[in-house]
Amino acid sequence: MKALTILFSLFTFQSLIFGATEKPNVLLISIDDLNDWVGCMGGHPQAKTPNIDRVAKMGTLFNNAHCQSPVCNPSRASMMTGRYPHTSGVYFLSPDLKEAPVLKNLKTMPEVFADHGYKTMAAGKIYHTRDHRFFQSYKPTGGFGPRPQKKISQPHGHPLWDWGVFPDDDNLMPDTKCAKWAVDQLSQKHDKPFFMGVGFYRPHVPMFATKKWFDMHPKDKIKLPAVRSDDLKDLSQYAIDLTNLEHVSPTHEWVTGAGQWEHAVQSYLASVTFADHCLGLVLDALEESEYSDNTIIALFSDHGFHLGEKERWAKRSLWEDGTRVPVVVASPGHKLGQKTNRPAELLDVFPTLLELAGLPADSTQEGQSLVPLMKNPQREWNHPAITSFGLGNYSVRSTRYRFIQYFDGSRELYDLSKDPHEWKNLIDNPKLEKVIQEHASFIPQKQHPILPGSSTGHKAYAAAKKKLNK
Repeated sequence: MKALTILFSLFTFQSLIFGATEKPNVLLISIDDLNDWVGCMGGHPQAKTPNIDRVAKMGTLFNNAHCQSPVCNPSRASMMTGRYPHTSGVYFLSPDLKEAPVLKNLKTMPEVFADHGYKTMAAGKIYHTRDHRFFQSYKPTGGFGPRPQKKISQPHGHPLWDWGVFPDDDNLMPDTKCAKWAVDQLSQKHDKPFFMGVGFYRPHVPMFATKKWFDMHPKDKIKLPAVRSDDLKDLSQYAIDLTNLEHVSPTHEWVTGAGQWEHAVQSYLASVTFADHCLGLVLDALEESEYSDNTIIALFSDHGFHLGEKERWAKRSLWEDGTRVPVVVASPGHKLGQKTNRPAELLDVFPTLLELAGLPADSTQEGQSLVPLMKNPQREWNHPAITSFGLGNYSVRSTRYRFIQYFDGSRELYDLSKDPHEWKNLIDNPKLEKVIQEHASFIPQKQHPILPGSSTGHKAYAAAKKKLNK
């Protein structure tokens, strides 16, 4: 485990003295629906993620990174094109990014690298769907994986919403297949620098993993997330409706009433540990390969995930649990083991990789290169993270605060330095009016209309708006 860190350290010294002479390879790693339940992020005291922590020791952990939308498709479309949802109109699970007029003719991240002489390849989930369109070679690995004939824990609702021990062999899991594909690619000789995407599906539902990963998180010792019974009393009804109406996840009332809360949290933790294990296989292969001293690693998740916080489950919220994601960038020539609490966005990954690879910057992209923070994690940084969930619903996250403004005009403000659970809405505190105005100034004035679709997000947005107008 220490060897790859040592190699990065050695190459850092060599590149500073002699300068890098080759184009670096890029290893882009996605872990689907992973929130901050990561060892180095401290989101849950029982999280076991030695390999994500390992990557963090090799580079810079962006500890205050956030998605552009708390839904898979718009989040990934935004990251891979460098455009906000409010620029593209892709706010929800549909439409596909190529169906959006603003994005249709844009080159996405691997396509830009291909134009500059890179061999591009991927397995698993990097985009929301149809990844093969964007890479020169692509290996499908089986989507969300095998499912039992009958649901294990959650008998109703969406077919993917279930959790528990299944199957009995890790080799049946798509993430194992994805990791083995990456291991094989890293053992081969490549005549060009490569851009490799490795997209793991867990801990996305169904939260299935084999028994050994559950055994690492005994159910009778599970610590549940902190929840207050009066948490929602200082929120508008619209904010509550937007995050609860028409969603496919089970209600918190059902999960607790069915006695499934501990089991679901156990299943999520087990799924995270399994995904982390698959990541470790890839890191070991990189360490043993000829590419170990000249490969940039960028690790991310597409959005956060609630497991009972604010009495809700899954994604699709503008609170910390819905937007905060792990982002780690490790690059030869940069310092090891750094952490910054300056706000970062998934939108920033694209320009960051361009700069690290020595490729031309694209001034039309809406994100910021994070390289300045890799050089000085504590520098001044006036670039808050902006997240949206439908037209008119925005969160602005700075180093200390989260400001939310909803379609109905209701607002929230949280001081994360004192209130990490976002239990106390400070929006009516007159002493914070300047803070509120500063954050509100980042709400985009120009907002693309929502592109048509029939996804859950479209339905939730419409339902909340309809109820508001009654």
